[in-house]
Amino acid sequence: MDMPMSNNSMSSMSMQMSFYWGKDVTLLFSGWPESKSGMYVLALIFVLFLGAVVEILTMLPAAVKPGTKPILGAFIQTSVHVVRMCFAYMVMLSVMSYNGGIFVAAILGHGVGFFVVKFRGLAMETGQQEDSSPNGVGSKF
Repeated sequence: MDMPMSNNSMSSMSMQMSFYWGKDVTLLFSGWPESKSGMYVLALIFVLFLGAVVEILTMLPAAVKPGTKPILGAFIQTSVHVVRMCFAYMVMLSVMSYNGGIFVAAILGHGVGFFVVKFRGLAMETGQQEDSSPNGVGSKF
């Protein structure tokens, strides 16, 4: 059954189809962040945070301790995956607003999250190498 669409309903659903710069954006929910500069900055920070969390959550399933029961390990990994995918889709939908600032915030957020994950991994790897030095004394510098 086809639903008739009037011109009135079509005209109220306009969507930006190319990137633009400005604080007038609708992000995830209608009416947010409104047209206020402070709310736009908050939206940028929110998207940056979401992007960072997506990258950080990418490494959490590997953090299941050895010896964990398989069903518990699978449940933990599945839960983290579901949360990560929810956040990833929120970032994707935010970028689909075609706002340049939101796009840059998403990319920076993913970059910050990747940096945190890799820095932590390299720091832990370096710490393990220092602990296993031939003379048994690890350097803290």
